[in-house]
Amino acid sequence: MRSVAENIVREAIEQNLPGPAVRSALKGLRQPRGRLVLVAIGKAAWAMARAASDLLGDSLDEGIVITKYGHVEGAIERVVCREAGHPVVDAASVAATREAEELVRELGADDTVLFLVSGGGSALFEDPAIPLAELSSITHQLLACGASIEEINTVRKHLSRVKGGRFGELCAPAQVVVVALSDVLGDRLDTIASGPAYPDASTSAEALDVVRQYDLTLSAEALAALREETPKELSNAEMHVTGSVRALVSSAAEACVARGYKTVVLTSSLDCEAREAGAFLGAIARDHAADGCKMAFVVGGETVVHLRGDGLGGRNQELALAAAPAIAGLSNVCVVSVGSDGTDGPTDAAGGYVDGFTVEALAKQGISVTDALDRSDSYHALATCNGLVKTGPTGTNVNDVAVVLVGQ
Repeated sequence: MRSVAENIVREAIEQNLPGPAVRSALKGLRQPRGRLVLVAIGKAAWAMARAASDLLGDSLDEGIVITKYGHVEGAIERVVCREAGHPVVDAASVAATREAEELVRELGADDTVLFLVSGGGSALFEDPAIPLAELSSITHQLLACGASIEEINTVRKHLSRVKGGRFGELCAPAQVVVVALSDVLGDRLDTIASGPAYPDASTSAEALDVVRQYDLTLSAEALAALREETPKELSNAEMHVTGSVRALVSSAAEACVARGYKTVVLTSSLDCEAREAGAFLGAIARDHAADGCKMAFVVGGETVVHLRGDGLGGRNQELALAAAPAIAGLSNVCVVSVGSDGTDGPTDAAGGYVDGFTVEALAKQGISVTDALDRSDSYHALATCNGLVKTGPTGTNVNDVAVVLVGQ
């Protein structure tokens, strides 16, 4: 069952690589009278830029890719490629972003910026309005307290010189054509990579509310920056969304059906604690284990993790491990959960896999699932029982997918 489960999620990811979507979005791109400059940000930036470069050829004047370490797969003609930190901004993120700012700063009304945006751009594309060390501290606080991606981005947009529409404002009077690969629920353009070229729906009051809700520690300088409003209108940006978690979930469901599973898509908007989601999926698997038919349940979205200890893991690994107790002892069920970009938290794994034998295998090593979850150490627990799923960088980023399989 493990081979089947992993092949299902791999096929779903392969069906949602950004190349075909980018080429489709650019077919109607008008050739600018002036220069055409490419800026690509996020975990899928290299793959998106490569597809655009192949299509545009010599009409592309120059460009820059800013992506996560290890995600550049080769040179792209007329485009410089930079790697930087994720999920926390580092000095390389800032340096590469300032390169992009200089690339567009002097453009005129006849010029066009092709802005390719994917998940991870919030950390990778940053010119902070406060010292980088404090921005990193604030980001760590937000990640540790289990804030949602929308809440995290609301704060980061108001501490940035490029987020919340400010990069689009910088590009003016040049036109900005945005092609966005969505990794957020609802495909909100002001949330994908913190909306660098989209009018910002959030307010400074909302950013301050997040700070108060999670009792974050900020300096007076950061609090002053949060009170600055972001652009509410942009007249020079044209938006296209291509690819989403809904498409990822649909592809996973099709892969299940092709293998003879009666398939139910539970949701493509999962938004809760990873631990709770795992327990829920495990309970579904147990309920149907004795039905005598092949069934599959598919979910997509983005869960959150409240760090409880000093262990290592990611939301997909925690979800999978949390499902293990409910299916313990069952020989015909499994749960797999992965991030479509191939990385899960600060680890080298895309996610995790568990089945009816996981709890027993861990117990033989003296490991309790509850203890591992309480220490936020899903990575090491799953590594002990061969439960890590590793894909390497996939070239896309359309959120997470989890699949429950029930055999006959």
